[in-house]
Amino acid sequence: MTTQAGGQAVVLQAASISLQYPDDTVRETFPLVRTAVDALPAGRPRERLTAFLDHAETTPAGPLAEHYVAVFDRRRRCCLYLTWWSDGETRRRGGALATLKQRYRAAGVDWDSTELPDFLPAVLEYAATTDLVDGLALLQEHRAGLELLRLALLEAGTPYVAPVEAVCALLPGPSPTDVAAAKALARSGPPREQVGLELAPFPMGGPR
Repeated sequence: MTTQAGGQAVVLQAASISLQYPDDTVRETFPLVRTAVDALPAGRPRERLTAFLDHAETTPAGPLAEHYVAVFDRRRRCCLYLTWWSDGETRRRGGALATLKQRYRAAGVDWDSTELPDFLPAVLEYAATTDLVDGLALLQEHRAGLELLRLALLEAGTPYVAPVEAVCALLPGPSPTDVAAAKALARSGPPREQVGLELAPFPMGGPR
């Protein structure tokens, strides 16, 4: 049985891998992800991640990759970049990205990836492998955008909604049921309570 924090880390890392482009390297990790998810206690995070893995492992590589591109590259509202939801394509977003890099650096992560630091799989990996408490706090700060992404993926009818639902289930308070409620959350702010105990290791590597 995993500890509470260890279980949270597994959910976050599994969701991080699930939300990356399904190239050969990512798909080869699915059996390891499945083993880790199967060890989670029963609950919505495990159920949603299992649902996604069931789909990913039974879908040929070509169609799976094509579907990923159709969802995340061709649907503007299905954006995996968290500051896009809060700052849009504005000058303010550049400052938010720089602040996020500083936050990673303070935790010992020197961000040298070509990917933007607000890319949701990267944020999830940071939370899972570097600083669980700060990572969960970061997700809470972007809760409204995360919920709007969840609703957009739900409307798109894509299995990729499942990993996002698993992440949302870890955060305090219920998820908004519609876009209006999610936008209201953006105005009022998410619940402040936070969870997180000592982080148990998860053998999939840290942020690149």
